[in-house]
Amino acid sequence: MEERADNGNKELFSEEEEDRRSVKEECEEEMKEAALCAVSIRTFTPSKQQIVPKTPEAVDDFLRNFLRRAGLIRTLNVFEHEWYGSAQKLLSETVRTAWTGVFIPDALTHRQLLQRELEMACMETDRLRHDVLVAGESLVRTQRERDFHRLQHRRVAEEKNRLIKDFKQLKKHVESYKPVLRQLEDKYQEALRQKTLITLEKDRVQNASDAKLNEEKFPNLKESTIKRSDGGNKPPTKSAVARNPKDTEFPVRSRLVNPPRTHGTFEKWKSTISFRLSYSFRAHKLPISCIDLHPQKGMLATASDDRSWRLWELLPNGEKVGQMVLTGEGHSDWLSGCSFHPDGAKLATTSGDCTVRSSLCRAGDKLEDNPTQSSFCLQVRLWDLSRGRCVLSLLGHGQPTWGCSFHWSGHFLASCSADRTAKVWDMNSQRCRLTLRRHSASVNSVCFLPLSHLLLTASADKTLAKWDARQGVCIASFHGHQQPCKHAAFSPAGNAMLASCDARGIVHLWDVRKPALPTATVDAGPLPANQVAFSPSGKTLAVAGSDGAVRVVQVDNGLTTSLLGPGDGVQSVTFDHEGETVTSAGKDGVISVWAGK
Repeated sequence: MEERADNGNKELFSEEEEDRRSVKEECEEEMKEAALCAVSIRTFTPSKQQIVPKTPEAVDDFLRNFLRRAGLIRTLNVFEHEWYGSAQKLLSETVRTAWTGVFIPDALTHRQLLQRELEMACMETDRLRHDVLVAGESLVRTQRERDFHRLQHRRVAEEKNRLIKDFKQLKKHVESYKPVLRQLEDKYQEALRQKTLITLEKDRVQNASDAKLNEEKFPNLKESTIKRSDGGNKPPTKSAVARNPKDTEFPVRSRLVNPPRTHGTFEKWKSTISFRLSYSFRAHKLPISCIDLHPQKGMLATASDDRSWRLWELLPNGEKVGQMVLTGEGHSDWLSGCSFHPDGAKLATTSGDCTVRSSLCRAGDKLEDNPTQSSFCLQVRLWDLSRGRCVLSLLGHGQPTWGCSFHWSGHFLASCSADRTAKVWDMNSQRCRLTLRRHSASVNSVCFLPLSHLLLTASADKTLAKWDARQGVCIASFHGHQQPCKHAAFSPAGNAMLASCDARGIVHLWDVRKPALPTATVDAGPLPANQVAFSPSGKTLAVAGSDGAVRVVQVDNGLTTSLLGPGDGVQSVTFDHEGETVTSAGKDGVISVWAGK
């Protein structure tokens, strides 16, 4: 019996040991699972809302409560022993190695976190549902606006088509009026030309009657002869020409017809910086080589490389600027110069076709050359603008002519050429009276001194020559330029001044009585200075520069002002009758008018 009791006790103790081991193993497994869960929670990085700041130690309490409810008192005692012994040590080491510093939430805390996430998901769903409703309303509103704008587009398209149809009808209606407008414009131009014709014819008749009265008043006036003291030693500077009964004698006294105004106030302004660009207009498509102002009226003649010359009316205050009155064609090459007759009834032109032509300046249709005469003749031609053809050709120059100038009496015309000569033509006998030979290179410009028989030439041999046009004698030479002379001009004020310019842009001012050295020098370079022009008072000088600037120089002190216009290189420049405006023209075919303030 005792043995059986001992065996029973042993079996009981073995069962208790097995229960303890099983409980111990279960506790270890639960603790490992709890530790692994904690590690997994740390790996997935819970949000800030899932982290509980203070979590009570509820795992051991949960186990204690579970064992107590199950009635496993001994198991509870073993758990208590093991919990505070090896299990607590193992749990702390596992948590330390797997997840340091993270609390293991209990089921309640986890449920609360899930509840919060659910609430947030519900709120997000409600918000999205609201956004969907708003987007639906916006879509409906946009569709309504689309339908409205589609209707508007259709209405505008119909209106556009209707306007296009009306525009086409109006265009056809306007086209039907064009012939009538063209006829009216032609009538207006014809009336304007007839008006100009009558005015110029009236002036010509008046000047002719005045000249006739002066001749009747002084019937015995003859030209005085000039004796050359050293005639046997000087080489001849002219070609001897047999006398013609129709030759005109050089007048002795002052000009009889339309004398220049030598008294009065010419320039109301005092400073050259007061000039400003008033207006500009295109006169030719090709470069303009020369311009000349009508001696009595506000009209300007232009000569261009397009083989034509034109007469423009310059109205005050820039009204209807650039209104062309006349145009002439007939030269076979570019035009190089033009010059008005002193009475304003004739116009002479020079060209690269070796001709000089003089035209009766009357309003009419476009003028053309006489088809019965050759366009390539070494000659000077006279144009009758009333009949619209060339009526006179004066033979002479052998190379292109560069410029021309009328004598103040109007009976003589001087021309210069690249053949190194200058010629004086008699307008009455229609022949060459004098051929002036002295220069060793091309003669680039020629100019008569107002109220005098003196003639000035500028040559590419870097010299100027002053001639007595009655005898064809060179009475003075001007040396000082280092480059070919481009142009020279007398002062119209009678102050014995002249100016010249060269291919380096150097401008010299000379005293006619002292040709040895220039009185003043102005540098307008380094590009060439193409032309110089004095104001009517002789106090101001305008210089046309190839750099596109017009330089206005005060003769007294040499003060220079540059006027920069819209065009390219300036070829020609001139003052008006009062000296208040400067007109320039250049390579771009544009005429610019500079007004003084």
